Amino acid sequence: MDIYEKIKNDIAGDYYKNNYSNDGERFVAWYLRNIHNLDPIEARDCITDGAGDKQIDAVYIDDQAQVVYIVQGKFYSQTSVNAEPLREVLSSWVQIKNLDALQEAANNRLKRKILDISDALKDDYEVIFELITTSSLSDDAEKDLEAYNNQLSSDPSISASIALVDADGLKFRYDEALNRARPYINYDFTVEPGKFMELNIGGTKAVIAAIPLKECIKIPGVKDGSLFRRNVRQSLGNSNKVNKGITKTIRNDSKDFFFYHNGITAICSKLHAAGDTISTRELNVVNGCQSLSTIYNCSEAVKKADNAYVLFRFYEIKDTETADKISISTNSQSAVKARDLRSNDKNVLMMKKAYEQKYPDGYFITKRGENVNTAKYNTDHVFNLTDLGKALCAWHSQRPILSYSETRIFDKNFSQLFHKDYPPENMQALKELMDEVKKCWTPDNPLGLNPAMLAMKSFMPYHHLFAISVLFDTVNSMPPDSVPNPAKALENLKKDHLIDQIIPMAGAALNMAFENAVQEAQEKEKVFSPQNWSKAKASINAIKNAIRSQYSTINFMPGGAALKKQLQAGLKLDNSDFEARWTAD
Repeated sequence: MDIYEKIKNDIAGDYYKNNYSNDGERFVAWYLRNIHNLDPIEARDCITDGAGDKQIDAVYIDDQAQVVYIVQGKFYSQTSVNAEPLREVLSSWVQIKNLDALQEAANNRLKRKILDISDALKDDYEVIFELITTSSLSDDAEKDLEAYNNQLSSDPSISASIALVDADGLKFRYDEALNRARPYINYDFTVEPGKFMELNIGGTKAVIAAIPLKECIKIPGVKDGSLFRRNVRQSLGNSNKVNKGITKTIRNDSKDFFFYHNGITAICSKLHAAGDTISTRELNVVNGCQSLSTIYNCSEAVKKADNAYVLFRFYEIKDTETADKISISTNSQSAVKARDLRSNDKNVLMMKKAYEQKYPDGYFITKRGENVNTAKYNTDHVFNLTDLGKALCAWHSQRPILSYSETRIFDKNFSQLFHKDYPPENMQALKELMDEVKKCWTPDNPLGLNPAMLAMKSFMPYHHLFAISVLFDTVNSMPPDSVPNPAKALENLKKDHLIDQIIPMAGAALNMAFENAVQEAQEKEKVFSPQNWSKAKASINAIKNAIRSQYSTINFMPGGAALKKQLQAGLKLDNSDFEARWTAD
């Protein structure tokens, strides 16, 4: 079954028929769910297709990767399509550059997303226009794609690129998402005499070669990404700084490309060099995805690049573990995020030491990608640096609106949030409170939260955590911006068995604040953006007001007087158990 038939069968199911009005929408929703791994609520929230969609079928904002995906879907049964879909993508790019005009003409779903796009662009998010189609582009359309990407990469006003996900790309990404075994690539490289040598390093066969750039555009698997299945990431497009530099060298200094470039690392299960051929079996490029993708995207210029070469290192590796280690090690030059730079900060290391001394069976994860031995450590005492940063924003800074952004947490506000003397019992309390909160943010929606909030489950639960802290302030009649000690707060909740009551109460108040904001926007005939609201200070005041309203009206509920008395006793803290909020704005 080809990918078109596979998708056609999938979207004929009840879920897609009941939630989307046509096969075009269903196809885009299938892509969001199966490739971007969104749940049904998140996928539905992203769809903007319909009258007034301005050639934008969906908008997905990945806050962790800091990428805005603008999706245009074409669900076709024919084998190839012309450049018309590309021109639609280009049209959406032109419109994104003038968000005011786009919002004025857009449908309501897109209007809401434009607010989110605007905020993302202010934080320097990258924009990727994804053209997804079950067909392939015609030869002329392929040339147009290269030309359009060149236009985007040369535009200084926005960091953007076009990613074509055609039938082959869809199949590969779907297989990748399911972690299925993929077909291997076997390829024979043509080399020139005197431009390669064979080595044996510690019993491992290796070949070092200067491969002509013209040869690189012939390698199978570059276009659909299958050549890079062991790489730590796929192509980032032509818009980032490194790939722009590669493009510039190809066009202006191709004869010196070999000297300017670090080289490409490839592994294979069988390797043989003889005559003018290097034969490889089960070929994988583990370092060089950006370079080869950029070379491929500059194919017309590469065809004219005589005497242009790139360094290749081929290794004959037969075991998976070694192959994975090589992939990770050779990608150490990849862009490092602020969060990664902070993993060895002295304050973080002090917090790690204190936490692991307090909880000898625990582990504080400071480095991205660390694997924790669950047989050795108690998972109840395993905490992640990123999760701690988000919780500190919500609780101590009283700014859950910043919990979505790792850049803000680990760059702009790091010194305000991470204190070397921060008590490990407070770290553990925040972890336990968040573990309880996250139990409510599941697809079965036990608290009956507004579905639009569930679509933001990557950071909205931190608004829920914030609401719990506000409830303690309210019950104890504390001044504004007072913050309860998290360990003391959790201790009281456990002692009086109130966790199962406080978590739903705080969730209900958050839901009330959100729905009041929706209603207010409707009454004023304004566009309401859930993401925009969740990142604005107005949401903080709305949650505080909802908590106070909820607490003041408890007496009017059945059994309310007894509940209020229980809350006053169980949530009671000494004034010394509160401190002023940490500044992080």
